[in-house]
Amino acid sequence: MSIYTSEDGARLVRERYEQQLAAWPVPSRRHEIETSHGRTFALTCGDDDAPPVVLLHGSGTNSTMWLDGIELLAADHRVVLVDLLGEPGLSDPVRLDLATGDTADWLAECLDALGIDRTALVGLSLGGWTAADFAARRPERVGRLALLCPAGVGRQTIGKVAPAFLLSLLGARGRRRSAEIVTGLDAREHPEVFEELSRMFGHFRPRTERFPMFDDDTLRRLTMPVLAVLGERDRVFDPVHTRERLTALLQDVRVDVVAGSGHALLGQAPRIAEFVR
Repeated sequence: MSIYTSEDGARLVRERYEQQLAAWPVPSRRHEIETSHGRTFALTCGDDDAPPVVLLHGSGTNSTMWLDGIELLAADHRVVLVDLLGEPGLSDPVRLDLATGDTADWLAECLDALGIDRTALVGLSLGGWTAADFAARRPERVGRLALLCPAGVGRQTIGKVAPAFLLSLLGARGRRRSAEIVTGLDAREHPEVFEELSRMFGHFRPRTERFPMFDDDTLRRLTMPVLAVLGERDRVFDPVHTRERLTALLQDVRVDVVAGSGHALLGQAPRIAEFVR
């Protein structure tokens, strides 16, 4: 099944993304990386000789989700933004089996192509799962790891967001209410965010499966310094369970819970920049 509802929908999503990239607030370089799992789009900003930090977006979005913090991060780092496969970016529309090591192998190939041996790694939601999976399999390549509302650590609370999938079938108003449930944001307070979400999910089919949970031994392999930022009211992944597992199993971890926030954590660039610096 295509990740888009139609070819026209796929074209509209790509055109909107290109418009956003054309207005990128800092100088950037585009990369098209051929990997054994699919062609991958990446954007790099900042000084190529500065310490690298790799940003991995969540499901249902692309690298523009890091827009509000890119200037701060690029001031001190070589920032690498990678579009995940099978999401509404410019990478190939293929979805890897998360129960295998394919995702980590894919990311390793991307980093190799960009000449990055070791990096700070930041991911949100599915991007957080991808970052943690890679760091557990290749800890020697990750100097610091920042996880924002990550998948795979705390319980995935399907029951709390199930109504969102039904609402998303009910036109623009239903999609807006669905997005409010999943993100934890108020559409009246963040109209620009919801305009983008409504445009995206009018054409894109998001993942609906449960994400694989990391077992205790896998999490114990995250021996690098770890920052976890959790939304107090996250209805997608249980923040209490996530915090409990991370603090019990990791050697060097800091867990920040953002009061009143849901799954969509906005404005976290200063926290991330301080950690990776």
